[in-house]
Amino acid sequence: MSLKLLRSFHPARLRVVCFASVLSILPVQSLNASPPDPNSFPATPTIQNSPHLPVHPVSSAPASTANFVPQNVLDAANRLAATTVPPLPGLGYADRFLPAPDLRVNTRLVIRLNERRVYVYQKNQVATSFPVAIGRDGWETPVGRHQVIQMLHDPIWEHPFTGERVPPGRDNPLGARWIGFWTDGTNYIGFHGTPNEETVGRPASHGCVRMYNRDVIKLFEMVKIGTPVEVIP
Repeated sequence: MSLKLLRSFHPARLRVVCFASVLSILPVQSLNASPPDPNSFPATPTIQNSPHLPVHPVSSAPASTANFVPQNVLDAANRLAATTVPPLPGLGYADRFLPAPDLRVNTRLVIRLNERRVYVYQKNQVATSFPVAIGRDGWETPVGRHQVIQMLHDPIWEHPFTGERVPPGRDNPLGARWIGFWTDGTNYIGFHGTPNEETVGRPASHGCVRMYNRDVIKLFEMVKIGTPVEVIP
């Protein structure tokens, strides 16, 4: 095809003709030719270990450029691996480091008026008991199911008739602790200590449950607000 003839062609046709001309000079492979042998391709190049690359001390394998670790990091790892950690002392019983169980959760009190005694139950087992004084005739300790509603250290006693107040101390009629468990909205009844310890074990109070000071201090630590209190004849 001459150059003069190509100039008379439309440009789009010129490109097609030229493309066809290029194709015409490329070698045509037979459709029936067999696929190339994979072994005929050159082998994939591999990275050879260099004598200048450090040897990884942890794996004992030569390092390569693909996973090179700086020498200062390797030195630090070697020093750490060579460090001997001294054995730690035994902790002993783990209970020393655990919070003590709150035994007050499963605690309830039972006052047996005929025995003049209060029983402390923990998980339905009698843990201990204390002697008490109960209400005298006309001022009986109220029978029934109650619960702890007040707890006071070194309470101030107020006379129920005169309103006189007695501060904490040896002469305070409430002793060292107060554990209230009944009220009518005005008057209160509860456990308390007493300076008159000779009355413990008798019906001598105005309805309260008198105890030895040493005993009411112990009882105070065994209960909490909401602890059930049952008074039975």
